[in-house]
Amino acid sequence: MPFANLKVPAGTLTSEQKETLIGKVTDLYAATFGEAVRDNTMVLVDEVVDGGWGLRGEVLTLAKIAAQSQPQAR
Repeated sequence: MPFANLKVPAGTLTSEQKETLIGKVTDLYAATFGEAVRDNTMVLVDEVVDGGWGLRGEVLTLAKIAAQSQPQAR
């Protein structure tokens, strides 16, 4: 059974966006392994609490992610 576990910051995706992700990941597995796997493909979207994960040894928060996505002043 193909299985994908997507970890995303809590509160950043709408129900519609989650549905889109699940559909696209399922489509990708079916395109890769054949249509027969579609009925058994499981996609889990885990929402990680704010500050509950890190990158390069630094705790990530929604505030830090938002600050990084802002254009830098020159």
